[in-house]
Amino acid sequence: MLEAILSALTEITSGAHLLYLFGGVVMGLIVGIFPGLGGIVGLSLLLPFLYGMDATSALAMLIGLVAVIPTSDTFTSVLMGIPGSSASQATVLDGFPLAKKGEAARALGAAFSASLYGGIIGALVLTLFIVVARPVILLFTSAELFMLTVLGLSMVGVLAGNCLPKGVLACGLGLLLGALGVAPATGEFRMSFDNAYLGDGLPLVVIGLAMFAVPEIIDLLRGGGAISRSAGLGKGWIQGVKDMWAYRWLCTRCAGIGCIIGALPGLGGSVVDWIAYGHVKQTAKDSSQFGKGDIRGVLAPESANNAKEGGGLIPTLLFAIPGSGSMAVFLGGMELIGLEPGPNMVEGKLNLTYVIIWSLALANVLGAGSCLLISKFVAKLTTIKYVYLAPFMIMVICFAAFQATRDLGDLMVLFTVGLLGILFKRFGWPRPAFLIGFVLADNSETYLYQAVQFYGWDFLLRTGVIIIFVLTIASVWFGARNAPTGETDLADATIAKTKNMLPQAMFAGFVVFLFAWGLYDGVQHSFLGAVYPVGICVTMLPIAIYLFYVTAKNKTEHAANYDYEVEGDHAGREGVPNLAYYLMWLAGFIAAVMLVGFWLAITGFFIIFLRAQSDASWIRILTMTGCGVGFITALSWIMVLDFPGGLLQYYVELPWPLS
Repeated sequence: MLEAILSALTEITSGAHLLYLFGGVVMGLIVGIFPGLGGIVGLSLLLPFLYGMDATSALAMLIGLVAVIPTSDTFTSVLMGIPGSSASQATVLDGFPLAKKGEAARALGAAFSASLYGGIIGALVLTLFIVVARPVILLFTSAELFMLTVLGLSMVGVLAGNCLPKGVLACGLGLLLGALGVAPATGEFRMSFDNAYLGDGLPLVVIGLAMFAVPEIIDLLRGGGAISRSAGLGKGWIQGVKDMWAYRWLCTRCAGIGCIIGALPGLGGSVVDWIAYGHVKQTAKDSSQFGKGDIRGVLAPESANNAKEGGGLIPTLLFAIPGSGSMAVFLGGMELIGLEPGPNMVEGKLNLTYVIIWSLALANVLGAGSCLLISKFVAKLTTIKYVYLAPFMIMVICFAAFQATRDLGDLMVLFTVGLLGILFKRFGWPRPAFLIGFVLADNSETYLYQAVQFYGWDFLLRTGVIIIFVLTIASVWFGARNAPTGETDLADATIAKTKNMLPQAMFAGFVVFLFAWGLYDGVQHSFLGAVYPVGICVTMLPIAIYLFYVTAKNKTEHAANYDYEVEGDHAGREGVPNLAYYLMWLAGFIAAVMLVGFWLAITGFFIIFLRAQSDASWIRILTMTGCGVGFITALSWIMVLDFPGGLLQYYVELPWPLS
């Protein structure tokens, strides 16, 4: 162990490692500043650029990004009242009121110092846990690992979202989509329509971008105007740091909560900040100022959501089970660079494990310091109209998606699954549950197949399996007991009765169709190839039918009938473009890529979109187009990445970058 520690210390202090770590921190800062994107999108953008890198350098970038996004997403939460990601929702409650009172600097100073403190606590807990857990982890076989995936899935389905059936079904849809392609046990092609692209399964990078980036970009475009109304920060940076130190024991408790919640597969950032916020409010002697600008309402969630990254690495590294949506993509990144998380991480690669842990702590220091330095500039950036930023975001997302397999099918899947993500958001379906189900699909099926091959069905009688099964039942019971009842309060029900239930019913019916189709396709295969997708569909179909019944019967008082169009940010506003309008812009861009290639399509898209959607002059439009296209061209040349080609490139030989 001493040798592993010394090796890890040598690695993290090397110039190359620090350089790549700082690169990940910078990318995390950039992604975190844009509201609504968060760690899942940031990691999804980074994954395509990791091809060909050595493992430790790639991990440095991944860890740098993972550690910093829960810090940098605080900018939008405090300055704009818009959650930078799901991990910073609770920060809005008191951070934004502080900014409106002229204390934005104090709020940001407290948030960044609390994030730094929580991140270091999380890394310390992870360091100690690795040492204590090592002999226990080595006892795990494929049977126990399979039951751990079941435990993780049970927590996702029960605790994600405001409506229990939606949480379960979202996870089930992720599992079903993850089963698309080659069956690991038999090599049969499932649900692929004999299409070569679908036969390989859908890329995690594209799924992450489609489910999280596309819906948020379109929603922000529909909002119109600038992201923020003011670039003023006020004074009080030092006071914010003093606040963190004055409430250091509160930050320690919330960091501990973050570690525990982060270690539970499927919970992660979507709940940890709310749990920490609820804890500080319940334990405060005077809670009258919460929601009006209480600094404790900033310190608690910020210390918890950074510490949860350390906790989230526990199941990710030791069991290959993601503790959150961002850890799900991080898991995919490790597999992409040839690392297999699991017991071997503490047996044969302990030095690499310590590199990851200590890089996490170091990245928190770099991230918090960088955030303090760039705050004034970021505040000015957020006053730019989002319509000017949208073409750049769409360009980067489509370019990153294409790097997954270098096939135009990547862009088609981006649009199709992006549409599914938009519907998920509109009808209140938990997207993190879907993504974790998608990531765990392959592991859960593979571990099940291996367990049956090695032990037969007697693997269910193994001591470790029984213990984990009992924990799974307990988690389901606990989650069901504390889950929302599905009934809104009387005031909400009165408002909801004015809603049109047809869209919700149609989407619920579509989900029923998907599981029915998966069942039909599954029974066409051999037993080993069919048992997994058929088992998913048989389990989920009754729940899907129940949800369809609730919506079709127009039970407006039920939480299943939530509609973002009626109850969300755009409710009651006049002149808000509908979803289809901006979807057509995205579809038109992808169609143009297929016709004339990416470089020409994005050049035309910048010009046409900005001319149609903004009041910018031709000089400004051409300048922004040149900057955006120049940036992506330079990135492609530096990193030797391809642009998607279209029919034009197929028939005509063109020079780079038109080729």
